[in-house]
Amino acid sequence: MSIMIVGLSHRTAPISLLERTTLTAEAASGLVAGLCRGDHVAEAIALVTCNRLEVYADVSKFHGGIGEIGAGLAEATGVPLAELTEHLYVHYENAAVAHLFQVTCGLDSMAVGEQQILGQVRVALRAAQAAGSAGRTIGHLVQNALRVGKRVHSETTLDRAAPSLVDAGLRKAAEVLGPLPGLNVLVLGAGAMSGLSVASAHRAQAGSIAVCSRTLPRARRLAESVDGTPVPLENLQNALAAADLVIACAGAGGYLVDLDAAGRAAAARGGRPQVYVDLALPRDVQPEIAGLPSTRVFDLEHLGQILTAGGLSEDLAEARSMVEDEVALYLADQRAKEVAPTVVALRAMARSVMEAELGRLSGRLDGLDPDVFAELEQTVHRVVEKLLHQPTVRVKELAAAPGGDTYAEALRLLFNLGPAPEPKAGELPGVELAVQLEQDSMSDLSALLGRTGGAS
Repeated sequence: MSIMIVGLSHRTAPISLLERTTLTAEAASGLVAGLCRGDHVAEAIALVTCNRLEVYADVSKFHGGIGEIGAGLAEATGVPLAELTEHLYVHYENAAVAHLFQVTCGLDSMAVGEQQILGQVRVALRAAQAAGSAGRTIGHLVQNALRVGKRVHSETTLDRAAPSLVDAGLRKAAEVLGPLPGLNVLVLGAGAMSGLSVASAHRAQAGSIAVCSRTLPRARRLAESVDGTPVPLENLQNALAAADLVIACAGAGGYLVDLDAAGRAAAARGGRPQVYVDLALPRDVQPEIAGLPSTRVFDLEHLGQILTAGGLSEDLAEARSMVEDEVALYLADQRAKEVAPTVVALRAMARSVMEAELGRLSGRLDGLDPDVFAELEQTVHRVVEKLLHQPTVRVKELAAAPGGDTYAEALRLLFNLGPAPEPKAGELPGVELAVQLEQDSMSDLSALLGRTGGAS
């Protein structure tokens, strides 16, 4: 079995497509459950965030895995596979491990270095474990990624250096509206991103903060944390007219603020400028609102471009170096584990030879004192253990290095332990396979996704 990642993100797909591929928790669970019922996927986790949809899977065949995951994504999102294909990427084996670690650390996020992704990966893992789709392979890998993510955030300065989407939105709003102190802010939604928006607006000394949500008790709790005002959804129109800055974070699955509502709010404001910062996916604010007089709209696509242009070279270099080290350690540990069957076979062979020779000796020395024979048996056992100790220790050490599988193969040949397990049809062993298939996936993904689950 091998690790594979298939997905799309803000780096490969426009916001309009990411909106269409956003999955509910129930739909994500259905996706991984369906994949695990297929022929080539043993374990799977679906990571769904505001700027990515990725499936991490343990697959038995490369082409078959891509075929099943691609078809599953198309079915779950309702987006035709032909349309998805040009925006999908595939990572396999070593590259898949590196990508997951980078994602979990926030190095692949739109807001580089953000911590929210840690919680999102953790939620995805728990959901998959509860559904029984994350076992020893994927579960262990994701747990390692979470550990690495925590380490990067605690041991580097990436958190302090990387601005959040909310901060970027507030800066753009200030460019249009002027200094934020004294302005009226309306936050749509009462989830985690809304909480961050409320706290950021409060730190910026906004004149007033209102929170509107379909669930009024949650809006009330969030608003009261900063002495703000909760707004029932039915009063949204009046709240829009009063707000200088609207931060939308609900992701309601339909526009909370459409062109008509924004137009009426703009008219009620009498030409005073207004800014909408839409942090939701799917979008809460109809994009056409940007065409209204005195109205500006900044969505994830705009803010992502701003954050990408930020200067984080030193902080990124430190974090990436740490991730590279962790990836190398993880892969070395996996290679060391792969040599275990060879070590077991060597010791089993030695034990078989020792028992056969002792049996032959016992037959030839009939009547030998049992205590003397027991001492002979212990001596032979110690000799064998001492002879095997150094080779088994060294082969484990050497196996941890790239290309270490060749040492295990040499050991099998020297002691006639039999061949290593044969690779599956169409596959090449070790790193050569990973490299070849990674190149295949990038150069001809369309062809691979066109094959059905039986492809190999």
